[in-house]
Amino acid sequence: MTDDYLDGNALAGPLREIFAVDVTAAVERCAGCGRSGLVASLHVYGPEPGFTARCPGCEEIVLRVVRGPDAAWLDLRGTVSLRIPLPEPPGGPAAG
Repeated sequence: MTDDYLDGNALAGPLREIFAVDVTAAVERCAGCGRSGLVASLHVYGPEPGFTARCPGCEEIVLRVVRGPDAAWLDLRGTVSLRIPLPEPPGGPAAG
């Protein structure tokens, strides 16, 4: 694998079109090696034809995102899970 990669923060814009929160702050778990880390720590290649994010531990593909003219494709098959931090609801936790 080449050393010419971007960090996972390069995914902030493309993922912001899909999710209402900053997914680069989420913790992902690699399906290849089990490593957990921030999406921002992934090694990202792209942007054409889309972004490919690889695990810095084992270099397996963790996620891919491609933006077309009228749709986005998000491939998470290399991710066991995403733990996404959410903002506190208005009025605090007792408000709901």
